[in-house]
Amino acid sequence: MSQPPPPLPPHDADEPIFLEDSFDGGGERIDDERGRIFPCEGCGADLVFNIKTQKLRCGHCGFQKEIGIDPDREIEEQDIHAMLAHLRELREHPEQADDDQEQEVRCEGCGATLLFVDSVTSSECPYCASPIQLENAHTSEKRVPVDAVLPFLIEEPVARQQLKAWVKSLWFAPNEFVEKGVEGKFHGVYMPYFTYDSMTSTRYSGQRGEYYYVSVGTGKNRRQERRTRWYPASGSFQNFFDDVIILASHGLPRQLIRELEPFPLHLIVPFKHAYLAGFTARTYEIELDDGFVLGKERIDAALYSEVCQRIGGDTQRVDAVETQYDAITYKHLLLPLWLLSYKYKDKLYQVAVNAATGEVNGERPYSWVKIMFASLSAAVVAIGGTVLFNQ
Repeated sequence: MSQPPPPLPPHDADEPIFLEDSFDGGGERIDDERGRIFPCEGCGADLVFNIKTQKLRCGHCGFQKEIGIDPDREIEEQDIHAMLAHLRELREHPEQADDDQEQEVRCEGCGATLLFVDSVTSSECPYCASPIQLENAHTSEKRVPVDAVLPFLIEEPVARQQLKAWVKSLWFAPNEFVEKGVEGKFHGVYMPYFTYDSMTSTRYSGQRGEYYYVSVGTGKNRRQERRTRWYPASGSFQNFFDDVIILASHGLPRQLIRELEPFPLHLIVPFKHAYLAGFTARTYEIELDDGFVLGKERIDAALYSEVCQRIGGDTQRVDAVETQYDAITYKHLLLPLWLLSYKYKDKLYQVAVNAATGEVNGERPYSWVKIMFASLSAAVVAIGGTVLFNQ
């Protein structure tokens, strides 16, 4: 026989409850008219997004509801200059915006008043667990609206299996950590990303180095030395960069999350709030133009690599690279991650799982005993090889 749910803690319905994610806080407020929940048409309970069926599902009576997609609605690239001009206009004339986003959300399940903090825009009531969202947080005229979402594709049990395999694969991890594994609660989070497209035109100049060898010394000291002849090189080329992806949040270690890429962006769908039901969603903290600065760093690194290839030879000197960026467009996406925080020997670590591919990456402890032993073993092997070579 199932136990009745525990009683709600004492709470004044007029006193707001702060909702925040497991990382950091700080916040926006929305009124109850802009809150969004998903009632079941069969029993009135709350619907949440079901990963397996890709539908809204009631955990109480099993009712399922399709998430309709307008076949005529396309996910289009957006002009970055037009959006930046629009945002500047709103900053200069804030009265033109249609919402001030400075109010609270009242839970329809228990009447508690919820105050969303940080950039969290989708959560659940901490008293009755009803899912609730900030309806206009992703469509506000004061913000860059979300163009598309990549729904969760990996269920939590699969993510946990992937995590176990990841722990087993770690080199130099403490034996106790590998045997015990990671324990903690997974949180499904939609993280904000910008993707950028641009046509680039690049001019470069440098020098191509070609190796040659000469004999130096005499007798036992005679040996081959490598020298380099340098030749001037220059040229120009064009490249189109498509969907350069940038995490638009400060909440997670950037390099950790970057190693979860790529995401299957061909599976994104036009944004609908229904995909967020039952999950946490965050709005962006890195502005659109600042995101392009980060994207440009990735583009510039790729261009530099191509310049070196075009210069050719055995080695290269790059004297100058000048690039012009044209036809810059963007998309604002919400992409799914399973996030987990765990402690090992009183230190906190974070792990993330790409909830569309199952790729795992995260922070982990190291066994300095194993590292020291490996270093000593490598040194012994190197010394032994040198001795054998000189005999």
